[in-house]
Amino acid sequence: MRIALVAALVLSSGLAQADEGQWQPYQMPSIADKLAQRGIEIPAKQLADLTQYPMNAVVGLGYCTASFVSPQGLVVTNHHCAYRAIQYNSKTEHNYLEEGFLANTKAEEPSAGPNERLYITEAVTDVTKSVNANLSEEPLARYEDIQSNRKALIKECETDDNYRCSVSSFHNGLEYYLIKQLIIRDVRLVYAPPESVGAFGGDIDNYEYPRHSGDFTFLRAYVGKDGKPAGYAEDNVPFEPKSYLKINADGVKAGDGVFAAGYPGSTSRYRLTSELEFASDWMYPTYAKRYQLQIDTINQMAADNNTIAIKYAGSLASMANRMKKLNGLLDGFKATDIVGIKQARENDFLAWLKKDTQANQNLITELEALLAKQQNQIQTDYFFNNAQSSSLLSAAKKLYRLAKEKQLPDAKREQGFQERDMKMFAANLKRLERSFDVSVDKTLWLQDLNAYMAQNQRVAILDEALNKISDAEALSAKLDGYYALTNLTDKEQRLAWMDKDAQAFETSSDPFIRLAVALHDTNMAQEKTEKSLKGQLSTARPEYMKAIIAYYKANDWPVYPDANRTLRITYGMVDGYQSRDALYKQPFTRLEGIVGKHTGEEPYNAPKKLLDAIATKDYGKHTVASVYQDPRSWICSLFSCLDKPEEFNSVPVNFLSSVDTTGGNSGSPVFNGKGELVGLNFDSTYEAITKDWFFNPTITRAVHVDFRYILWMMDKVDHADNLIQELDLVRN
Repeated sequence: MRIALVAALVLSSGLAQADEGQWQPYQMPSIADKLAQRGIEIPAKQLADLTQYPMNAVVGLGYCTASFVSPQGLVVTNHHCAYRAIQYNSKTEHNYLEEGFLANTKAEEPSAGPNERLYITEAVTDVTKSVNANLSEEPLARYEDIQSNRKALIKECETDDNYRCSVSSFHNGLEYYLIKQLIIRDVRLVYAPPESVGAFGGDIDNYEYPRHSGDFTFLRAYVGKDGKPAGYAEDNVPFEPKSYLKINADGVKAGDGVFAAGYPGSTSRYRLTSELEFASDWMYPTYAKRYQLQIDTINQMAADNNTIAIKYAGSLASMANRMKKLNGLLDGFKATDIVGIKQARENDFLAWLKKDTQANQNLITELEALLAKQQNQIQTDYFFNNAQSSSLLSAAKKLYRLAKEKQLPDAKREQGFQERDMKMFAANLKRLERSFDVSVDKTLWLQDLNAYMAQNQRVAILDEALNKISDAEALSAKLDGYYALTNLTDKEQRLAWMDKDAQAFETSSDPFIRLAVALHDTNMAQEKTEKSLKGQLSTARPEYMKAIIAYYKANDWPVYPDANRTLRITYGMVDGYQSRDALYKQPFTRLEGIVGKHTGEEPYNAPKKLLDAIATKDYGKHTVASVYQDPRSWICSLFSCLDKPEEFNSVPVNFLSSVDTTGGNSGSPVFNGKGELVGLNFDSTYEAITKDWFFNPTITRAVHVDFRYILWMMDKVDHADNLIQELDLVRN
């Protein structure tokens, strides 16, 4: 009862909404009062400056977040973010996924793989006027004009090959920002716990709480001897970052203000109710069904084949995570009437809009018409796109597209096929070597082809390419022929195709190349239709967002862009939550919880040396007596940190906070109020998954690895003394 009362008090006080927002760094001064309210002492102006500590120590991986923690280029991120780097170095004779890895010297640090990059954001510039200059009224031409303007800005920015620039859309095209990032191309694996620590609890515990996951890994950035970024070379030297994070070895307590910085992937908080309904009624269930089939298939094929298990470990982990999230979204929509909540707000917005006689009253109606077309297109193309899912066919399609694009001036080529993209293009072709097996690829492709043939949205060119086979056994035999006759399974052969012209593809006898050529025109026509629709939306979406932002400001609600993989800051406090009736979840978990869950079988198979250290209470200086504030604190007199056990007397493993995160924030550094590192973000609670659509402050919690647990693992379990000495540890 008291927790419910506190939740009601928080909602009515307006403090609950204070934690919502994935803010652009430049916005920090505008919310300085809210940061101070949460106990964030570091100046908002300093957080807005990407050249200052701590923001210049936060880096992107392209799909996750990481941060520098030593002057020698040492980087910390999540274990699951470094999964492919660990997989890349794992073999049957030394399976680092299973055993863990620790380099005792820099000479022992192996390459994390040809695709691994670190991106250091150095500048973010508003280029909205330049992107929107001289746009055509015709939808397809408008889309192409926007892309041309973006590419011109990127080319002007990328005067140095060591930098990667991009132009990102904010508020659905209402604003555009040019982002300049330094690229580190030599990334190496330094220290990773075994998967039984890094993913303790596995998919069962994913998005659940309490958690006891050691989801951390250390990498290192290397550069050439001249200090400039370079590809992997044995004589490269560690990168010297402009800043590296101080680590507070005393950590945080319940009620403490915290903030996180990172690269959140995607949210949909400003989308229409109809878009939510389409996602919940068709998209999520459809995607989930396919993911589950693929997961079951790979697990079955990997059960007695360790080579397949290693090669597809990263893919499995990624699919399992997406599957759990999709199920969580669907469950969340059932548990909370988010459709009703969004519809009520949409109705209120329309009522507010009617008061403005100058406003376009058909704003939503016009947007809805375009969205209906887009959703129909997604459904129409779904099975056809999946029917091209073979990794070898995907490679062949990209290679043929490259040959066609090379016929154009570089500035006119599609993004992804320009000269600036060729290093990564080649790296992707190389990477296939470590994450591909013919039998698995063929089985998954066959499943998608069978699903395609069992529905009505057939495409003539694909049917003809498959000789209109309707018998499953005959189709399987035909695919056997594809894999037997292709040379694309060979890395050197794949790379050689990068230098061939379109005619070489069009006269090739390789079955995957021939299929890619046959499907090309249809795929391009489909892409053209999608671009034309995007051109129409590039007018409708910004107009809608301009009105929505005015509506939010009129209600004094936070206004920040939906996540789009650009650098953001979010803040909150360390706190538990009421997950359901009579069940309050405490904000910290402890080492003893690992023992309580341990069964000796995956995914609860903690390593013996970790269990032994817990059994002997070998906690040393990492022991924490209490994780709760002085009960006289004003924060704890208001919030749920009053509900606490008398003593803790253990090492905190994971903790909860109300910071606003989503996918891409994995690995994000979590800071205390002084800007010192206290944890790594790695997950959300199951009840909070729907925050991608709607932020509910009473149940939205992010899950973090407590850095005190990381230090204990390094000190007492894995004896990573060489790395501890690199860290800048501070105490309260």
